[in-house]
Amino acid sequence: MLKKIECYVRQSKLEDIKDRLIELEVDGMSVANIMGFGRLQTMTPEEKQDGKVRLVERMRVDIIVEEERVDMVISEIKKLAYTGSVGAGKIFVIPVEDAIRISTDEAGRSAIR
Repeated sequence: MLKKIECYVRQSKLEDIKDRLIELEVDGMSVANIMGFGRLQTMTPEEKQDGKVRLVERMRVDIIVEEERVDMVISEIKKLAYTGSVGAGKIFVIPVEDAIRISTDEAGRSAIR
């Protein structure tokens, strides 16, 4: 079965993550600039009092891998994305029912290789 690893990380960590995924022979990744908020612990007392939520910039990295590679890929991303402070990011693992390569009509695992 295929899994989608969806990561929200700081922009400063992206290059190291990309380079390590290439070393691990991950077949590809998608990246998007995003803005959002998570726990409100990063807000100042004034922002909390005003009820204003500050959006922070993060990078979303999407990777599709075989189920047996998920733990190894996550372990490497966690090491590289770690900052020691709140707001370092999140990782989600989502089942992928199928994948289809449009140009060749390949499906399943062969569509991501």
